[in-house]
Order: sequence, then structure tokens, then C-alpha cells
Amino acid sequence: MRLFQDDPVAAALKHAIQHGDLEALQRLLADHPGLAGARIGDAGGARTPLHIAADWPGFFPNGARVVAALIAAGADPDDTGEGSGPVRETPLHWAASSDDAEVAGALIDGGADIELTHGSIADGTPLTNAVGYGCWQVADLLLHRGARVGTLWEAAALGVLSRVEAFFAATPGPTDPEIHHAFWQACHGGQPRSAAYLLERGADLNWVPDYARQTPLGVVAGLSTRWDILASWLREKGARSE
Repeated sequence: MRLFQDDPVAAALKHAIQHGDLEALQRLLADHPGLAGARIGDAGGARTPLHIAADWPGFFPNGARVVAALIAAGADPDDTGEGSGPVRETPLHWAASSDDAEVAGALIDGGADIELTHGSIADGTPLTNAVGYGCWQVADLLLHRGARVGTLWEAAALGVLSRVEAFFAATPGPTDPEIHHAFWQACHGGQPRSAAYLLERGADLNWVPDYARQTPLGVVAGLSTRWDILASWLREKGARSE
């Protein structure tokens, strides 16, 4: 089933999903067989209802129950939709990018493959997205669900020191740029042991990656996107700072 964004059914589905209206969602799914696996969009790209449930900024009401209802109705948790470029992200990639651990957990419980690649960060897995975007709750969830730590920089950011050491024990060992990158990510992840280990092995204390404008010291000040999301929500509600 394909629906355009302005289709009334598509609009009603999005509203039910992102407002956590389970009764309305169940009615829509019953009235429109195949809706749980629909492609919603146009020729430039289409996403699935599960993508809508995992969309930025995440944390929609009843998120985990909405995901479970969609999967029970036939949604494929590994469906990438129809992107227009090399990025082919699953709903789990999206949940990882907003640090929505409840939705990510529901997707995994529903059969999502935690090792699928083609994410927006380094063409990687959901764990790569979570680490790259500083979404530490989902990163921790994926780690505990058995996700593979595939790179030195991911291991450093997650504080998996045994994995960091394994990269140095391998032949060939890490290059200087890989060490500098891993050190920056260790600071990004708030991992002092990883950072100390890498600094002892030649990491550049002030190296800045080409995708950021912060030194390792600068990035420590913003360790998680969760606070940014919460601050935006508070401002939307009319909250004031001092």
C-alpha cells in the first residue's frame, strides 16, 4: 500500500501514532488492511508507519505500545522505506538517532535486526548512529542487547576498554588519525579511561574532526542530546530560563 503525505488516511495515521492514540490506531489498522506496512510519501522518498513512530525528536506518547501494535498488524521492523540516496535507515536507526530507548527496545523485541547498516553515520548500524549522535541511552541498550562494536571510535566512546585494547593488539594497529578520532569520541562519550588510554598512545589533545567544530575539551560540555530535546520541549511549553 502506498499513500501520499496529504492523504486523509496518512494524516490520521500519523496523528494516531505520534499522539499515542491506540484506539484510533487500531481502528485505522482494522479498516485498512495492509496499512501497518504502507509506504507513505512520494517518488522522492517514502517511509513506513514504524518510521513515523521513531521519527525525530522521538518520545511520542505510548511509543513502545504503538510500535508493538504496528508490528502485530504486519509492519516489518527492518523495512527501510524508499529513500532517495545511499542512506537506507530502518526505524531502529531512527530511534537510535533520537535516543528513544523505549521505542528502540520495542523494535528489537519485535524482531528488528540490530546489525543492519546503511545508517546516516558512517554507513553504519543503529549503534553507530547512537554513538555518533550522542544518544547514550539507546547506545547502552544496543550494547546490552548484543550489538557488535565494530570500530575503535565506537569502542572508545562507549568505554569498552577491552575492545579498544583489542584494536591496538591487532596487526596492523590503528593509524594516527584513527587514534585522534577515537580520543575525540571518548571525550564525546564521557569515557575518561578510554581517553587516558588513547592519550598515552599518541592521541592529539586538541584534534577536531571535520564534522564538528569542537575540540575534545569543547565537546565534553554537551554530552547528550537528551538535554537539548528536553530544553526545546520546555521552551515550547513556555518555560523561562533565569
